Amino acid sequence: MSFIIYPAIDMRGGKCVRLIQGDYNQETIYGDSPFEMAKRFVDEGAEWIHMVDLDGAKDGVRINDRYVIDVANKLGVKVQIGGGIRTREDIEHYLSQGVTRVIIGSVAVSNPELVKEWIKEFGEQIVIGLDAKDGYVATHGWLETSGLKATDLGKDLADAGAETFIFTDIATDGMLSGPNIDAVAELAKVTGKKVIASGGVSSLEDLAALKKYESVGVSGAICGKSIYTGKFTVKQAIEEVKNPC
Repeated sequence: MSFIIYPAIDMRGGKCVRLIQGDYNQETIYGDSPFEMAKRFVDEGAEWIHMVDLDGAKDGVRINDRYVIDVANKLGVKVQIGGGIRTREDIEHYLSQGVTRVIIGSVAVSNPELVKEWIKEFGEQIVIGLDAKDGYVATHGWLETSGLKATDLGKDLADAGAETFIFTDIATDGMLSGPNIDAVAELAKVTGKKVIASGGVSSLEDLAALKKYESVGVSGAICGKSIYTGKFTVKQAIEEVKNPC
């Protein structure tokens, strides 16, 4: 297993933006073209792009999907997409048009049995996104918090065949305060599956610290604000995690 860097492109109104702790009122625009941003990342060596349809996450329908499909088809890069994926049709829409993986978040909480059917049908192309606040799963663009523990839901879906999880600690997202490494590693240990860390990465040292848990299943990190604000480049991040622990 190799530790993968996933540069993030969060889309709202067709632009590349970042939110602080998922707050739609705390938005910074970093680019007018998701495609050009993805191209920049690919030119720096990215093999994966992590894309999020923030409008879709909030409204529950696909809104920025054309940008995602463009990136997947024209840049020769693997793409995983989250936000606004609520139905089997949504999944098929992306996977049939070149997207490598789709991220299921809110539906995993509201209808886990349906998600288990999707896992059975689509296998590793389904990624489970667990966004947690104080250990409990948040849904619908982080506007609501459930009474369900992230580790409990993760274990249930891992038992059903889910192979990859993305764990986001909302408290750290967009804060450049360091990732919640303990929570990421705990989810990997509980599920026995691959877990991608999301939220809070602020330095190459954070990436090195996450990579130390590669042996228990921590398989990558999503980097957004840290790249956009110049803390490090995609190329530097990839080089950092190539190094042995």
